[in-house]
Amino acid sequence: MRKFVVWGDNALARRLVGELINTYSAQVTVIVADLTAGQAPEIAEIRADDDPLSRPVLIEARRPSRAVFETADLTDADAIAFLDTDDVANVDAALIAREVDPSIRVVLRMFNTRLGAGIVQRLSNCSVLSASEIAAPAFVAAALGDSNPTTIRLSDGQQLMALDRASANPGNVRCGLAITAENETLPADEERADLVLTSVYGNRDADPPRPRRRHPMRLSRLLIGGGLRRILASIVGVLALGTIAVAAVRHVGVWKALYLAVLTALGGANPQEDAPVLSQAVDVVLVVVGVAVIPAITAAVVGIVVKARLAIAAGGLTERVSGHVVVVGLGNVGTRVLRELNDLGIDVVAVDRDERARGVQVGRDLGLPVIIGDVTNPDTLTAASVATARCLVVVTTADVTNLEAALIGRNLHPSLRVVLRLFEEEFAQRIKTAFDINLSRSVSYLAAPAFAASMVGSEVIDTIPVGRRVLLVAEVPVGAGSQLEGQYFRAVSEPGLVRLVAVQTGRAGLGVGVQTFWAPEQNRWRTLDRTHTMVVVATRAGLVALLERAAGIENPPPFQPPAAPPLLTPRPRR
Repeated sequence: MRKFVVWGDNALARRLVGELINTYSAQVTVIVADLTAGQAPEIAEIRADDDPLSRPVLIEARRPSRAVFETADLTDADAIAFLDTDDVANVDAALIAREVDPSIRVVLRMFNTRLGAGIVQRLSNCSVLSASEIAAPAFVAAALGDSNPTTIRLSDGQQLMALDRASANPGNVRCGLAITAENETLPADEERADLVLTSVYGNRDADPPRPRRRHPMRLSRLLIGGGLRRILASIVGVLALGTIAVAAVRHVGVWKALYLAVLTALGGANPQEDAPVLSQAVDVVLVVVGVAVIPAITAAVVGIVVKARLAIAAGGLTERVSGHVVVVGLGNVGTRVLRELNDLGIDVVAVDRDERARGVQVGRDLGLPVIIGDVTNPDTLTAASVATARCLVVVTTADVTNLEAALIGRNLHPSLRVVLRLFEEEFAQRIKTAFDINLSRSVSYLAAPAFAASMVGSEVIDTIPVGRRVLLVAEVPVGAGSQLEGQYFRAVSEPGLVRLVAVQTGRAGLGVGVQTFWAPEQNRWRTLDRTHTMVVVATRAGLVALLERAAGIENPPPFQPPAAPPLLTPRPRR
């Protein structure tokens, strides 16, 4: 039986422990900061359906130490996962674990993927995954109506893309992924699949992002707001009436009348004792109006300028927008979603209640409007112009807050597309049905299968959400002496479980260049050997079964390729 250790008591840890116990039938030890806090009580209750003794063993420890890992029997474990939300804390704990067992496989959760890449280069048998990076594309696709395809980069730099068959080049299709209307994944009849996996040629990353629309007079529109426009209109009206009155009582032309009215109202007037009474009355009215109007103009201008400067400094919404996406919750996931939408050229308004949230500064650096406020207050979503938005994406870490924000958004915009983050699958389904929420996603649900597969030694590259199910894209090496060694390519795929997409020959460190065999069904008579790596798309159960078939053995015999298939001998002509 496999044995794993998990460090963490958050939602991802809870989902990962369930994945390891139920999918991989593993024995799991979980190290938590407090047995009564966080997700620890829920983790303690996880068990396989038919085995009450399969519950995880929980150990309480607030800080990592050699003693803690020795208590967890780390040297007898196959792998350990560090799932804290603090990158530095995960790295520190991993280094301590390596002091206890230098060969233990380590799986790190990290937000900073650049730092993660450096860690992988220096720590052998280590895998770094970002839960937010895995989950963000699913939220982006849902926000855009699932019209945004999922792009997958293989270890050799080649790229794949999951998209609708109608949008795909038939010559680039590698396999059928799902019949979405029937919720069937990896169907036996690939031609019926409307979601397909295709190759991508050229460097898509080099394409510049589409520029977001910016109104050329955005600052002037902010300064000359509705209040100031009304004041200016009133002044113009008063001066117009004054001009007409002066022209009528003094019998002068329009220009001279306007000249006298403006100077009298704004500059004061000299008393004229011999002027007609009606003319004096007009002068008095204009002077009184001018005395009242000048302070009002000054106060309005000062107030509007100060408000505009505060709005610009805070990065808030400074112009009318429509067709944009409102992203609520600027933690790890929200920050990823924010970046991806911005890279696609989508107008985004970001919202968070905490000025110190990770995505607040990221949004401001990108020049995006960022609103600091309580999302459960309708005024906050009104300030984000939800009424004119194309979609509201709510990805805070609190299910209740996400649901409340979603309902407020729907009240402000009844036809608004809403995508929200929820942990519990059954709860999410009930919410979708009861409130007609377009889609709900769970970050841990999307990420946990990748973390679990990485712990058992598979390099999960990405996940492809299909409805509320997840397909895993993985690179699986063919182990020496494994059940698959010597088998034909065609022996790998199983409908509904796993689909072989490509076979890579050669491996890093062997001095052999890597080649990729696409269209394995056309190379059905080629055989697998211990220098091959399979690129597959699989369900969780399919990947588990494939890993067992691909696992190598100790002291494997020399590889003996199978005999070539018999050639068909043509019948002699009579």
